[in-house]
Amino acid sequence: MNATIPIQLAPQEDERHDFEAVLARHQLKLTPLAIDTLQINLTRMCNQVCRHCHVDSSPTRTEALPREGVERCVALLAQYPQIKNLDLTGGAPELHDDFDWLVETAVGMGRHVMVRHNLTVTFDGHPRTQASKAYLPAFFAKHRCEVVSSLPYYQEFFTDAQRGNGVFQKSIQGLQQLNALGYGVEGTGLKLNLVYNPVGPYLPAAQSTLEADYKRELQQRFGIVFNQLFTITNMPINRFKLHLKKSGQYDSYMDKLLGAFNPEAARGVMCRNIISVGHDGSLYDCDFNQMLEMRIMSGDQPASLYNFDFDRWLHRDIRFAAHCLGCTAGAGSSCGGTTAA
Repeated sequence: MNATIPIQLAPQEDERHDFEAVLARHQLKLTPLAIDTLQINLTRMCNQVCRHCHVDSSPTRTEALPREGVERCVALLAQYPQIKNLDLTGGAPELHDDFDWLVETAVGMGRHVMVRHNLTVTFDGHPRTQASKAYLPAFFAKHRCEVVSSLPYYQEFFTDAQRGNGVFQKSIQGLQQLNALGYGVEGTGLKLNLVYNPVGPYLPAAQSTLEADYKRELQQRFGIVFNQLFTITNMPINRFKLHLKKSGQYDSYMDKLLGAFNPEAARGVMCRNIISVGHDGSLYDCDFNQMLEMRIMSGDQPASLYNFDFDRWLHRDIRFAAHCLGCTAGAGSSCGGTTAA
């Protein structure tokens, strides 16, 4: 785990989409505000293969944070009470061997645990061992985890087009199971938030408008309730970038993001409050930088769980590149939805 990791430079970009030049034109300096969330990419294994996935997750991926790394994350939570939130993502984080232990331990330490849950893993189980994951809804409720689940649309065609055949029906069943346990129900304190990604190279509509549509349609058609809808812009990296390149839409999409740059959204970007942990223990400003291997640097060495320095990271220079235009377009985009007030 302590082997030297080669330095990764920011991806090359044309002058037109130079994000730091955009910040300079708007006289913006984006520095860290806090480190209140540790976001861990536990594994890149997933039971789904979504077209927009910026992680390139699939059932064939094997990368996973080793037990040593998981224990180090717990040690950091104990050392730094300022880190109040644990955000578990993947892939499907529930497919990691130590997922249950990590959740139980973090909750026992008084941390708020968020799980990026795709809803279908409950039914599909582990893609390699076939181990059942049917216990997950009850497990989440027992530990009062916040559940954040992607549902590209409230209609079957658009959801399955993005996430695969049959995903919509399983997602509806998964949401109904969570509702039956009190998730999304007023007064229970069990948070159930949904995530919307556009099906294609478009900016999402206003979050408040979409949320109202989702709540109305899901309630009327399926009896489903939830707390909030997060709208997230499709990031021009990895699988989605490849799709854009193949379809000849990459440049026009980047121009669309650039034209919609919003200084207010930029001020609220998530990299100002989190540290993202990779499956190999390396540290990043956000999950998107992680997928591009743009590591936080400690001098001339990449930062990791094993040279973690809270004060240094709190005063670090955040690394930016062209893909950051995706987080700052329109009302903004983050793991918690829009960033502009």
